[in-house]
Amino acid sequence: MRLFSTLTIVFFLAMFALPTLLPAEEFRVWGGKTDDFTDSKGRVWNGAQQENQSWGGWIELAPRTAEVKELTADAQAQAEAAGYDVDLFYAVSWAQFPATVKYQFKTGDGVFDVTYLVGEHWSPNNRGFDIFIEEENVEPLYVTPGRHEIDIKTYPGIQVSDGTLDFDFAGNAETGAGDLNAMFSALEVVPAVSTAVDPKAKLTTTWGALKDNRQ
Repeated sequence: MRLFSTLTIVFFLAMFALPTLLPAEEFRVWGGKTDDFTDSKGRVWNGAQQENQSWGGWIELAPRTAEVKELTADAQAQAEAAGYDVDLFYAVSWAQFPATVKYQFKTGDGVFDVTYLVGEHWSPNNRGFDIFIEEENVEPLYVTPGRHEIDIKTYPGIQVSDGTLDFDFAGNAETGAGDLNAMFSALEVVPAVSTAVDPKAKLTTTWGALKDNRQ
């Protein structure tokens, strides 16, 4: 009976250890699109021009859309070097100032690394806005790159405690830019990398402790 009780404890400890190894959900959207896109790595990017989906969507005001008709050779090389298909940069979701682009992912609580991707279609180094994630201004006075160029920015360790990860892209005249229409080409949200606990190692340690206690 004592051995049975010990094995039961070990079993329950194994069940608690397993979730640390299960893959968490990732979220991706590409701007200016309704249809989903599967990239060359098999990752699915949902169309950003949707609201109230199971994974999230735009909130409050539907973003406008625009096409990026071409990308420079340097921009294409930059995208590929960062591991992103160039297709993601050929359209944007945007808002006419003073309106803002607001977006939401239904991530659940946790810590996430967020990547913002943009291709400039119109205002070379003259589009200025702030990037808010979870109400924190993570990129104040941001100015987009030259026309037909791209930018990729990552913000690690974003804490979510209310079940949803929220974005707000808001034009800011303090940038000194003449175009305050905020936008994005794609957004990527992945669980922050953490050190997973090996269940086998944990069970070995626990079993050893139980044996010591019995002696």
